[in-house]
Amino acid sequence: MRTPRVLPSLDEVDIGDHVCHLLGSSDDVIDRSRAFVADGALHGDKVVIVGPAPRTESEFAPLVLDPARLQGSLLAAVRREAATADREGFRSLRVLHHVVPGPGADPSEEWLRSELDLEEFAADTGAMVVCAYSGADWDLPALQQITCVHPHHVGSRPVSPAFRVYRTEQEGWTVTGTVDSDGAVAFGSILCTLLAHTPTVRLRCQTVEFFDAAGMRALADAARHLPDRKIVLEGTNETVRLAWKLSGFAVPDVPVVMAP
Repeated sequence: MRTPRVLPSLDEVDIGDHVCHLLGSSDDVIDRSRAFVADGALHGDKVVIVGPAPRTESEFAPLVLDPARLQGSLLAAVRREAATADREGFRSLRVLHHVVPGPGADPSEEWLRSELDLEEFAADTGAMVVCAYSGADWDLPALQQITCVHPHHVGSRPVSPAFRVYRTEQEGWTVTGTVDSDGAVAFGSILCTLLAHTPTVRLRCQTVEFFDAAGMRALADAARHLPDRKIVLEGTNETVRLAWKLSGFAVPDVPVVMAP
């Protein structure tokens, strides 16, 4: 089963990992990720780099997919690459995604949907996906959303809410930690993004410790965000279920099911 973990370096990336790699302002994405790319040859993996096309000749130029030139979505592109890798006899696909914000970009639904798609892709296919972000390019709220939709990250504990949402089953997601006021906005955005693409979102909550008032409000608001949608929380503890009821959210017009 996939579980969140901290990787000391990109050398430790394994099959099915979706890794957040936060870079310093002076770090070069290729230099910091060279081992991950080079290990593709060592392990028999096909390597694809998603990011701006190199402006000069580069050893990695043939491996680069420029998002600005893609026909269709990023998810469709990496799925094509994974299918090609399988036909060509590679063990798996390695994706180094150098994420660069567009002009005036913020963590919009489109951007968040892309990260959730990559999380599903890694979990369902066994591909290894490393998403590299420069801390200088993203503000704190964006970095919070970035980290909490990646079950794995490199280095010391990143700046993030105390929860994570990641894929564990074909029809479900797992939530870990505590959804509190620091992470409520990020949590609500993730749920709204998931609900926009499926009428029922199933969350495995066996390792959720607690939702505070802000977290519960974000859950209720997300459930009511679109018509005919529902959120099912499985494995909630008694404290969470009681707090939900006492807070007045256990009513018919809030389409949330909390199950033990």
